[in-house]
Amino acid sequence: MNWAVIMAGGSGERFWPLSRRKTPKQLLAITAKRTMIQEAVDRLQIQPARVMVVTNAVQAPAVRRQLPAVKNIVAEPMGRNTAPCVALAAVMIARKDPDAVMVVVPADSWIGDVAKYRTVVRESLALAAKRDVLITIGISPTAPHTGYGYVQVGKKITGRFSEAVRFVEKPDLPTAKRYLASGQYRWNAGMFVWSARAILAAYRRHQPALLAEIEKIRDTRSLKRIYPTLEKISVDYAIMEKADNVVAANGDFPWDDVGDWAALARHFPSVDGNAVRGDFLGVNATDCVVYNSGGHLVGAVGVTGLVIVHTKDATLVSRKEDSQRVRDLVKLLPGAYL
Repeated sequence: MNWAVIMAGGSGERFWPLSRRKTPKQLLAITAKRTMIQEAVDRLQIQPARVMVVTNAVQAPAVRRQLPAVKNIVAEPMGRNTAPCVALAAVMIARKDPDAVMVVVPADSWIGDVAKYRTVVRESLALAAKRDVLITIGISPTAPHTGYGYVQVGKKITGRFSEAVRFVEKPDLPTAKRYLASGQYRWNAGMFVWSARAILAAYRRHQPALLAEIEKIRDTRSLKRIYPTLEKISVDYAIMEKADNVVAANGDFPWDDVGDWAALARHFPSVDGNAVRGDFLGVNATDCVVYNSGGHLVGAVGVTGLVIVHTKDATLVSRKEDSQRVRDLVKLLPGAYL
């Protein structure tokens, strides 16, 4: 049977002050009328009984409220990155359904063409059910983006699937331009498809100690005791970069990881050269991203390239190019604003 795993443990610090500890980005309606996690579950079209959400203890109550039909909600006692998260989900699903095939996606991606996305997922699930492969969905790049990791693809296997030659880190601009021109690279979207057997076999080969600890987890008590002791490592480093059966699926749908406020310039309505959500008036204000949920008017005069975010209890002003550094500000905040 097909299963879905939604990774939803992120803190969303770069979206402060809208994002808070208990309600991070994935639990907010930033790019659509529904929250990002609701959109993530809905577009997969997998029965709720076979959807598993891995979040954390602080956010789990909000996840349950937003996804009442989803009963498989796992609350990590603390974040340990994606390798422990994926291993835990795979072990738990395999215990229920040894023949399971899993699509694993983050809770906070924006997908611009849901029909194409579903086609890619459906074809990937079908391939993973037939072959012992680990599939990464790579997005066809539309620009030399320096904020994404990349997957280099090689020999075509069948249809949209090719051998994954290597994973590469976020490149500088000249390198990203070479990647785009070559046609051999895809953006690494952090979306995967595999059978439970295939991914657990990969953990046994490449991360046996991690898997051995995960397999000891049987209940909430053992989860709280064991999980904080696990290595904090991504599934890319732990498994995908080491495995020799990795396949890249060409994701030919619009995608965005919506990594910070500046990214929302691509998703908010344009108002006089600014990307705006909420009440805003500008005079000689251009190229700004404005989010106003504070119940009153935000005005700007003679400014360019700013992020302006106003909520009921906090206001953020940043240059767009510094929007990734909002997380540095969050580290300085008193508890009442987290």
